[in-house]
Amino acid sequence: MRYPEYRPRRLRKNGLLREMIRETHLRPDDFILPLFVRPGKGVKKPISSMPGHFQLSIDLLVKEVKEARALGILGVILFGIPEKKDELGSEAYSKDGIIQRAVRQIKEKVDGILVITDVCLCEYTSHGHCGVVRDGRILNDETLELLSRQALSHAEAGADIVGPSDMMDGRVGAIRKILDENQFEETPILSYAAKYASGFYGPFRVAAESKPLFGDRKSYQMDPANGDEALREVQLDIEEGADMVMVKPALPYLDIIFRVKQTFNIPVAAYNVSGEFAMVKAASKLGWVDGDQVMMESLIAIKRAGADLILTYFAKEAAQKIESGK
Repeated sequence: MRYPEYRPRRLRKNGLLREMIRETHLRPDDFILPLFVRPGKGVKKPISSMPGHFQLSIDLLVKEVKEARALGILGVILFGIPEKKDELGSEAYSKDGIIQRAVRQIKEKVDGILVITDVCLCEYTSHGHCGVVRDGRILNDETLELLSRQALSHAEAGADIVGPSDMMDGRVGAIRKILDENQFEETPILSYAAKYASGFYGPFRVAAESKPLFGDRKSYQMDPANGDEALREVQLDIEEGADMVMVKPALPYLDIIFRVKQTFNIPVAAYNVSGEFAMVKAASKLGWVDGDQVMMESLIAIKRAGADLILTYFAKEAAQKIESGK
C-alpha cells in the first residue's frame, strides 16, 4: 500500500470513524479496584500520595465496594492495616483479622462483585518484609506455611480469589495444596508471578504502612533488567496451580505483559501501581498533562499489550469516563 492510493488519514477524519475501527476497547469490567481497610468505624483516612484514595474502616469499605459495583466494576482487591504487628505477621492468618472480617462483611452486603485478597505478610509484620526473618535473612520455606494459612483463612472468610504477592519460591503450590485439602479446590489463585523490585511502589507502602524497616526486597522480587526470568517465573506458577498470573508494575513492563500473553494461554492481569497513578495525578495538578487523557491512554496501552484484567487506582474514574462516553 502506497500513497496516494492509500491514505490512512481517511479513517481518522472524525470521531465516529475512529471509534468504528478502534482495535482496543476499555470496559469497566476490565478493572479491579485496590482498597485499603483498617480497624475502626467511620474511618476515612486520606492517603497523601494517592489523591482520592483512603484507608477505610469496614463500614465505609462496604459502601466503596457498592459504588464500584454500580459503575460496572466486577472485582476489588483488599489490603489490610492490622490492629497490631508482630515478627510473624500473625493477624494475616487470624480468623478475626482485618481482611477476614472485611471479606465476610462484603460478601454479606454486596452482590455481584468478586473479592480478591492479597496474600502477603508485609502489611502485618513488625519488620515490614514479606516473609519470616531470621538473622537479617528472609526465609523462603518457613514463610510458605504462614502464607498457606493466610490464603486458607481468606477462603474460609469467603474470598472469591486469593492473590499471593510475596514472590517466595513455591508459594503457589503450597497454597493450592492447602486449599484443595480443605475443600476449596474451586477457589482460583491469581499469582503475582512477575513482580519486580520497583521504585513505583512508594505510595503503596505509605498506604499499606508496609515499608521494610531494614534492607529492601530485591532478594525476592525480580530484577527490573530481566525479561526471560519473568517467563520462567510465570511457567513455574502455572505448573504449581495458578489460574491467572500478574505482571507488576504495568507501564514500565508492557513488554513483559505482551510476552507473557503471547507465550501462555492463561488470563493475564497487570497492576497499574501506585507510583504510576501518583505521577499522573501530580503532573495533572501542576497543569503539565491532561490527567484524564493520560489516564485513559495508559490503561489502553496496558490492555493493548495483552492484559485481560487491570488492577488500577483509576478504576472508578475510568469507569465513569467510559460510561459517560467522553
